[in-house]
Amino acid sequence: MINNEEFQDEIGNNHISTNAENPVRKDAFDITDEIKIDKIKKDVENILITLGMDLTDDSLKGTPNRVAKMFVKEIFGGLNPAKKPKASTFDNNYKYGEMLVEKNIIVYSTCEHHLLPIIGRAHVAYISNGRVIGLSKMNRIVEYYSKRPQVQERLTMQIVQELQIALGTEDVACVIDAKHLCVNSRGIGDIESSTVTSEFGGKFKDTQTKREFLDYIKLETKF
Repeated sequence: MINNEEFQDEIGNNHISTNAENPVRKDAFDITDEIKIDKIKKDVENILITLGMDLTDDSLKGTPNRVAKMFVKEIFGGLNPAKKPKASTFDNNYKYGEMLVEKNIIVYSTCEHHLLPIIGRAHVAYISNGRVIGLSKMNRIVEYYSKRPQVQERLTMQIVQELQIALGTEDVACVIDAKHLCVNSRGIGDIESSTVTSEFGGKFKDTQTKREFLDYIKLETKF
């Protein structure tokens, strides 16, 4: 019979998501970033000392503080709803009614199972029903949801859902092709494999529209 620790390892090693939303506590933002950095700094110090590292060495002295700031301000900054980009939209005055595709948006995220990088590219498309969004806002939405502990399936869905809300249409699609360093650099150690996820809404569920989108992106992602 599998015990609880083995079950948790099975979920993590197979990259299984247990929640469609990021599992964030309700009190996650009751303390300031500065307090979080101070707490994480102490934890990183303890990890390095436990591993046997000499924190009096000039190269390591600042590492706990650097890691703490990186966690709070950078790679996990997308957890903070205050940092959510404003997805400004505009009237489609030029009446463009075909598919708009933004290819090769860089994805830097972090696997929530091993806290190792996910690196890849997102391809996002929508069909306007009267509103359009600035191209850079699509990049910022991808970045915002990437900057948190993630699973790729959830990230793909969140990007689509956010754009559907902003644009007021179901006609949004996203494909992500990414390498997971928890697969590439540990465990099976397969440096070549990548993971592809997709989410298709509205008209993109139609076979012809979906094929047109996939033809545009061709999934020839290189890392």
